[in-house]
Amino acid sequence: MRRAHAGVVGHPIGHSRSPDLHAAAYAVLGASLTYTATDVDETELFAHVADLRSDPLWRGLSVTMPLKSEAAELADDLTDLAQAVGVVNTLVHSGDGHLLGHNTDVAGIMGAVRAAGTVPPSPRAAILGGGGTATAAVAAVQGLGAQSVDVWVRSEARAHRTTTAAGHLGLPIHLKPWDQAAEHLAGYDVVVATLPPHGCDELAAGLASMRGRTTTGVLLDAAYDPWPSAIARAWKRMDGSIAPGLDMLIHQAVDQIKLFTRRPLDEDLPDQDAVIAAMCAAVGRAQPGTDR
Repeated sequence: MRRAHAGVVGHPIGHSRSPDLHAAAYAVLGASLTYTATDVDETELFAHVADLRSDPLWRGLSVTMPLKSEAAELADDLTDLAQAVGVVNTLVHSGDGHLLGHNTDVAGIMGAVRAAGTVPPSPRAAILGGGGTATAAVAAVQGLGAQSVDVWVRSEARAHRTTTAAGHLGLPIHLKPWDQAAEHLAGYDVVVATLPPHGCDELAAGLASMRGRTTTGVLLDAAYDPWPSAIARAWKRMDGSIAPGLDMLIHQAVDQIKLFTRRPLDEDLPDQDAVIAAMCAAVGRAQPGTDR
């Protein structure tokens, strides 16, 4: 007897931890649902999804780089959040061919930051980088209560999606020059680094050179390998709280699991703490909010 199924697509995909996370969660939930990884690039996504649309047992896809913009174009409808940020990391199949696009990275960032440290009611927020992940980070810091956001970038022209997302969300955004970031980061309550691995290493060296400076802020580095990253180590030496991208991955997967098991997003999973513990164990992670 065939089982309901979902999966993750991207290119390359061999490094993905999503199959481990989802399998652990479905085992705790007792859900009869398989989840696999498939290497799909931009030229293949449309055909891959077309083959699955007619399958009533298909629950949907997790979508990773570099397919998040293309996934938004494939969806028949977008949630308000996905429409605002302009990128989709989750395609949900209704069973009759209809695809809903959503972005769970926003919830992932919020969950990881909250688990790592205390966030004041109206935090001063900064984002490092202006690419695709930064659009989700804009919505996340707004969800955490930020009244505006500073985005530190090397090129303002490349941050157009981020500024567009902030405009859709009604969040004031200020683009700042990358080479001045180290002097100002300690004053933020929330910092989300959205660059690829080692993308913040030079900035980390600048922070490390500022001896005696401290912070009470939380830093999330969306790149989860290596961990701790250079910027996370520098932030920790300043007495700040740190969260790895793996925590973001775990928290965003919780919402994907709700969607693929057809549960409402605004309710916890059954035994959600046990689900998260199993997911952490599956990827060798201590509970979110710890430095290990």
